[in-house]
Amino acid sequence: MTTTSAETIIRPARAKTAAAGADVRRGQGFQHGGWFVAPFLALFALFVVWPLLRGLYLSFTDANISGDSASFVGLDNYREALKDPLMWDALGHSAYFTLLVVPCITVLAFLLAMLAHHIERGKWLWRLCFFLPFLLPSTVAANLWQWLFNPGTGMVNHVFGLETPWLTDKSYAMLAVVVTTLWWTVGFSFLLYLAALQGIPAHLYEAAKLDGANAWHRTVHITLPMLRNITGLVVALQILASLQVFDQAVVMQDFGPGPEDSTRTFVQYTLEQGFTSYRVGYASAISIIFFVLIAAVALARMWLLRNREEGGR
Repeated sequence: MTTTSAETIIRPARAKTAAAGADVRRGQGFQHGGWFVAPFLALFALFVVWPLLRGLYLSFTDANISGDSASFVGLDNYREALKDPLMWDALGHSAYFTLLVVPCITVLAFLLAMLAHHIERGKWLWRLCFFLPFLLPSTVAANLWQWLFNPGTGMVNHVFGLETPWLTDKSYAMLAVVVTTLWWTVGFSFLLYLAALQGIPAHLYEAAKLDGANAWHRTVHITLPMLRNITGLVVALQILASLQVFDQAVVMQDFGPGPEDSTRTFVQYTLEQGFTSYRVGYASAISIIFFVLIAAVALARMWLLRNREEGGR
């Protein structure tokens, strides 16, 4: 047997042996790694998967909060929900809140990040001031701004010389919740933008300066394109969070739906049906509808991002 023919036999055998060894190591790694992720999977199944499946089952029944035996009603809860004007009003309030908050918080977070990134003196103080409100509990932020918006003793009317009934007029009640949310949550998006700004290579700006580009041109043609992905992330996270608004809207209205129900959000209406009207089955159906809407928004964002990445190749 020649050397060449021997190599043609030995090399495939070695390749098969190496592949088999890699498969064994991969299997061993999965077995060892499985023990590390098992606690998370157990908690995820207990607090996410099981409640979701349980809620899906209850949505097809007339279950109530007293725990009495529930009867199967099929799609009756879903039919009622789709014809419920109060549910659609609550969804409209959540959507209106989202349309106001998302653009404002995205622009404001970007501007604050630009300021904190380029300022020379006291950088740590500016960053602390912009991010600190985000660390407050929602009830603290809501109670603080409830006092600030008080028509009689609040600082907002006193400083600007107004007599606006912020919390008792339906024309201003949701706007007050929006302002509170901007002040309270902008710190998170600000931090994302600030980290992204620090990751932009400095030589891009230096080259642009040599070409005669001013600050505006550098921002438009370098900064904004480099922040495109983080902007998409900020918008997606804010949409998902804003659609689920509950805490600040409820606390600022002393756990009520606001003037003429103007601040009743979708989550609040769901809780009212489950814990005030004791209709757990109907509340579960509403929750499943809301879950589908949230999932559709998340999937749409993923689809748009994938198409944009494929189009840029």
